[in-house]
Amino acid sequence: MTIEEVQRLIAQGINAQQVKVSGDGSMFDVLVVAEQFEGLSPVKKQQLVYTTVKPQITSGEIHALTIKAYTPSEWATASKLQIG
Repeated sequence: MTIEEVQRLIAQGINAQQVKVSGDGSMFDVLVVAEQFEGLSPVKKQQLVYTTVKPQITSGEIHALTIKAYTPSEWATASKLQIG
């Protein structure tokens, strides 16, 4: 899978302000900033992102996905601290 394909799948499944994907082949790092994460635990945020690419994980097209998921306010703080 390409970075663009992973980014497209996540963007289709989550109404995000920002989706950033890096990596290659079958291992990707993902940054997602979305208002829909408001009030969710870190695990629930990651589960939402995983559901957008579950078929590709099941098929083996994606082997590893490292997710950083933030609300816009969390991202504003994290980006100022350069965490992310």
